[in-house]
Amino acid sequence: MSSLALTLSDTLVLARRNLMRIPRQPDLLIAYTIQPVMFVLLFVYVFGGAIRTPGFDYVDFLMPGIIVQSIAFGGFVTALGLSEDVQKGLIDRFRSLPMSRAAVLIGRTFSDVVLNCLSLVVLFAVGFAAGFNFVDASAGEIALGILLLLLLGYAFSWVFALVGLFSSSPETANSIGFTLLFPLTFASSVFVPANTMPDGLRQFAEVNPFTTVSDAMRSLWLGTPANTDVWMAFVWCFVLTAIFASLAVARYRTVAAK
Repeated sequence: MSSLALTLSDTLVLARRNLMRIPRQPDLLIAYTIQPVMFVLLFVYVFGGAIRTPGFDYVDFLMPGIIVQSIAFGGFVTALGLSEDVQKGLIDRFRSLPMSRAAVLIGRTFSDVVLNCLSLVVLFAVGFAAGFNFVDASAGEIALGILLLLLLGYAFSWVFALVGLFSSSPETANSIGFTLLFPLTFASSVFVPANTMPDGLRQFAEVNPFTTVSDAMRSLWLGTPANTDVWMAFVWCFVLTAIFASLAVARYRTVAAK
């Protein structure tokens, strides 16, 4: 069997292993189901009346951003799983098997794509129930937006993979990941327009990748001016994937060599 075929086969096996964990630990699905629903309901019905979004109902402005946030956080299962595998010595067992080393990390991140698809179904369902609509977006624009979201989720799976490999326990991995990403999502246009923020914070929000991707989603789904947001959002996804995949692979080699 060729090296590429072996890597693909091992990747699929490990991705399946990671997904089979979910029925045994259904609490992991909270971040993909209950938590996004709570965020949508909280911001639409509690804060929505106090936030002005000229030209749009707040639910239409909110949903692209909150989907971006939820998809970015979807990789936390990878952080928890890798941290647990390192702590229990499973990485050492993988190293001793005749399998592709690359498959361990790739299988982890690929399984996140499947879970993010589940998250999208839940978010679309609650969004439509709350009154969200695509405002004349074409089928191609809707599909391109979904592709962008899955690429973003894949990029942040590598971010969480790096966090998990550096963490001493799953609890630490969870805390570090959320502590790093929550300020980025709130200091962006995910929940409110960036131009309503005070100086200093507004400039930060404007260069924040979460703002770029959220505004790109609004351009694709709501017809807002695109400017450079759409292609820059794809650039962010590829750059983040390249950087953090490289760092995660380097860290994995260090951990596996111990």
